[in-house]
Amino acid sequence: MTGVCREVLTLQIGHYSNFVGTHWWNLQDASLCYDTDVLPDELQSDVLFREGLTLGGQVTYTPRLIALDLKGSLQTLKQEGCLYTTEQESNTFTWQGDIVTHAEAPAARNSFLQDLDRLDAGELLAEPDFNNPPTLAKHSSPGMTVAMETVNSRLEQMQRPYRLENSVKVWSDFLRLHLHPRTISIINQFNHDGEAARLEAFGQGEALLQGSVLEELEDKLHFFIEECDYLQGFQVVCDMADGFSGLGSKVTELLQDSYSGRGILTWGMAPVSHPDSSPIKDVYHMMNWALGMVHMANHSSMFCPLTLRGGMGRCPAPPTTFPLLSYDPSLWYHSSAVLALALDTVTVPYRLRQNSAPMWQLADALTVSGRKVVCAYGSVPFPMMQGSCLPDALNACSDMLPWKPLSGCPEQADGRCFAQSVILRGLEGRSRVSSLVPGTEPPSILHCAQSGEEVLNTYLRTHYPSTPLAAQLLYSPSKLTPPFPEIFSPKLECQGLIRNEPSTTAAPQAVLSLPVLTSLHSSSSMSQFLAELQKSCSAVDLRRVSPSFLSHGDQAEMAESFEQLRTLAHCYHDDSGGVVRSSSEDDDDDDDDDD
Repeated sequence: MTGVCREVLTLQIGHYSNFVGTHWWNLQDASLCYDTDVLPDELQSDVLFREGLTLGGQVTYTPRLIALDLKGSLQTLKQEGCLYTTEQESNTFTWQGDIVTHAEAPAARNSFLQDLDRLDAGELLAEPDFNNPPTLAKHSSPGMTVAMETVNSRLEQMQRPYRLENSVKVWSDFLRLHLHPRTISIINQFNHDGEAARLEAFGQGEALLQGSVLEELEDKLHFFIEECDYLQGFQVVCDMADGFSGLGSKVTELLQDSYSGRGILTWGMAPVSHPDSSPIKDVYHMMNWALGMVHMANHSSMFCPLTLRGGMGRCPAPPTTFPLLSYDPSLWYHSSAVLALALDTVTVPYRLRQNSAPMWQLADALTVSGRKVVCAYGSVPFPMMQGSCLPDALNACSDMLPWKPLSGCPEQADGRCFAQSVILRGLEGRSRVSSLVPGTEPPSILHCAQSGEEVLNTYLRTHYPSTPLAAQLLYSPSKLTPPFPEIFSPKLECQGLIRNEPSTTAAPQAVLSLPVLTSLHSSSSMSQFLAELQKSCSAVDLRRVSPSFLSHGDQAEMAESFEQLRTLAHCYHDDSGGVVRSSSEDDDDDDDDDD
């Protein structure tokens, strides 16, 4: 298959989804290369980015993206961006009387945004001296815009240790690339922060997609889609715990009705915790999750939850941890970075320059027999020793699988996997296979494999002997540049590999890239996961739920949606008995027998 570009339009719906999306686009931006002498990357950036021209004739390269959020969510970022603004705005007034100007103080910009402004203005930051404040060196005349590759290369070279944990309030506080003027849509009916006018309920979000909101979304969709030559589909990243769940359900329904035949891959996002949470709000979050999952699965080619929570119920297990990460689960800036790394790898199949699998093909392979919900797992980063090889790394896992849950759905050891897509990126060619001296006894069957693909497939077959699977290896790692948070173990060296010996320097070396392993599963584990969520939601007395939560939907509609969740859970039953059934399923079957 040739490297024909099949474009993807991304929609980010909700504040946490925009956190994940900002890290995601920063990762994509860090991998862009403008040097024509360098061989093209394995991933085709034109799948996600669009080329355009400013009013002054400057070439731009911006994400093919529509981002929806609430009033007050942008802070320092202008909704229309700054790429297409004119240098001098008109000051013509017809009023002849006195004019009084009331100017609001601009939001404070953190150290990263300040440095980005200086680089954009043509000033180069001096090499960092951690004992003295940063200084600036003039690079060009005032007002001259630095080419984006210069900004990227300078940020990469500087590797300034930005500590933004206390200064990131919204996602634009760490956005490092320019957006197209048609990208951001602000919903002014609800507030991002404060006590009043909060978008908390599924029904509120459902009711939003009409009037001006619908017209603006359709206008943006037409703009981005009409310039595509081979649109393969839509990548929807949507908040699930609040009213954006309802809005996302209506958006996916609109896409399904208006662009039938295109792939719609929906990634449902949820943070580990909310800053203003309470017991009743936790119930609402759970119900929003359940309602959104049912509706988005119905209207999408595939739906995959992405969260570091231990589950979607009222009493989840502890957040997912990784041996080589030290992130703070309560910080959205941290948890969204981990999910963005996983999303960057799990979406590889339909972004490849060669031998790509279109969205619809990936979805069809994973969603057999009505199983539209899949779960994700990941190893972030993949644990690989310096000088080691892939057979050694996988052999070190012993009987344990190398990944952790990324969907709140723990994998059952004896569960059946109906289909699987595995991606491993960031390993050089010589590290993919064993380099044993001829005549040496191989430690395992993995060390006999002749290619990295054979190593990975052999390993997966030991755990999933009869599962249809697709496994791919990429040379290119996930490339990190500021302001990605410094959440990595000091055991890692700059390429994300585990050091053979402890570092001798006082300051740990910055991690510039990572090997990452991800897996998408259609698994019998989903049966228990969905059944327990359905039982928890059905146990809620809807008569005691706040009227605002039910303002755009009655109890019968919600009960019907929860019943659909139960039906969906039954799709994942393993007829061979490979799934350990939950108590909720046993109770449900008892009820069916009584009927």
